[in-house]
Amino acid sequence: MSNTVVVGAQWGDEGKGKVIDMLAESADVVIRFQGGNNAGHTVVVGEEQFILHLIPSGILHERTVCVIGNGVVVDPAVFLEEIDRLAARGVTVAGRLWISDQAHLIFPYHKHLDKLKEAQVGAGKIGTTGRGIGPCYMDKAARTGLRIADLLEPGSFRLRLKQNVEEKNLIFRKVYGADGVDFEKILADYTGFAKRLKPFVAATPAMLNRWVREGKSLLFEGAQGTWLDLDHGTYPFVTSSSATAGGACAGTGVGPAHINRVIGVVKAYTTRVGEGPFPTEFDSELMETIRTKGKEFGATTARPRRCGWFDAMLVRHAIQVNGITDIAVTKLDVLDELKTIRICTGYRLDGKLLESPPATVEAWGHLTPIYEEHPGWLRDTSTAARLEDLPEAARRYLKRLEALLEAKISTVSVGSKRDQAFHIERGNEGK
Repeated sequence: MSNTVVVGAQWGDEGKGKVIDMLAESADVVIRFQGGNNAGHTVVVGEEQFILHLIPSGILHERTVCVIGNGVVVDPAVFLEEIDRLAARGVTVAGRLWISDQAHLIFPYHKHLDKLKEAQVGAGKIGTTGRGIGPCYMDKAARTGLRIADLLEPGSFRLRLKQNVEEKNLIFRKVYGADGVDFEKILADYTGFAKRLKPFVAATPAMLNRWVREGKSLLFEGAQGTWLDLDHGTYPFVTSSSATAGGACAGTGVGPAHINRVIGVVKAYTTRVGEGPFPTEFDSELMETIRTKGKEFGATTARPRRCGWFDAMLVRHAIQVNGITDIAVTKLDVLDELKTIRICTGYRLDGKLLESPPATVEAWGHLTPIYEEHPGWLRDTSTAARLEDLPEAARRYLKRLEALLEAKISTVSVGSKRDQAFHIERGNEGK
C-alpha cells in the first residue's frame, strides 16, 4: 500500500472514519494530522460502534501503529479518557499509540474563551463546538501556546502557564465581564496529566520519516473537510486548521514527495454542521427524511446536521486544492427511497455562470445553484458487495458524478458496518 492521505471533500462528516478503517487493514501506520477533539470519526465493528475524537481510526486494527501528529491540538483529559474507554472495550494501545511532543495543548481557558466569544457575537456566531480548538490555534499562531514537550518540563511550564492564565483572566474580566480561571487547579490537573501522557510522547517526525525509509505504508487521517479548511473553506465559517491534503505534511513532518495518493471522501449527498453558506440545502420536509435515515447528527456534539443535494461545484474545487486522485462515496443507501435525485452542477451569481466558488460569505448568500435531475432507484442498496449489485439507476448516478468531478470513484459505502462497502475494480464498472 502506498502512502495515502484521506481528506473530506465537503464540509466534514463525510464518513472518513469508515474509509480510514477499511484502508487501515493494510496500512502499517495511521497518522492524524490536524484539528482536535472537535472531530468525531465513527467506526462500526460487528455490532459495536466506536466514536473516536483524537485517536486515529486505525487503532481498531491490532497490528496498526497510530500517531497523533504535531498539527493536532490536544486536550489531555479527552485523550486519556479515550484511551480508558478503548481499554474498557478490550482495545489496547500501549506500544502502538504515539503523540507528538510538538502538539499544542488545549487548556480550560481556551474552552472558556471559545464559549464567551460565541455568546458575544450572537447571531453572527461561527457555530464552534466550544472545545477550545480555535483559541488554542490562536495561541499557537501568537507563539504563546504550550506544547506537550513544555508540559514535561515542570519548572518552565509553571512559569509560562501562569503568564498565560494571568493574561487570559484579564481578557475574561475586562473584555467579557466574566470570571477568570483557577491557575493552581489547572497546574495540578496538568501535572497529573503529564505523568500519564509521558509514555505516549515521541519525536514523531523523526519516527515517521524512519518508517518511510523502511518502506512502511502510512495512512494520513484528516478531520473536518476541505470546505472547513482555514484557507480554502467558506471563511469565516471554517475550522482553525489546515484540513486539506497539504496539512498532512505540515501536521506530521513528512514531506510531500512521500505522498502517493490522496483520497477524497464525499457523501452521496451533502451535509453541514453549524453556521455558514449551504447552497443546495433541502427544504424542511426532505431535510427531516434524510437526516433521520442517514442518522445525521454530529458524532462530537450530537447537533443535527443540515442536509442537501450533492454539490459537484463544491467537490470539483476540493479535488483541485487537495490534488485528489480518487473518490470514496459514502451513504449511497440513504438515497434509496427517493424518486428523483438532484445534482448541483454549478452556480449563477447575478445571472452570471461562475467558473469557481466565490470567496465571500455575501456572495455565497446570493448564489443560485444549477441542478440536473436523475431518476432514483427505489431499491435497497445496503447489501451490495460490488458495483454490479447496484440498481442500474444507482450506477448511472455514480457514473454521472465521475463525469462531473472528472475523477474516478474507487470506493462505495452502502451502510455503517465494515462489510457494507466495496472497492471498484476498473474494467468492471458496468454500464
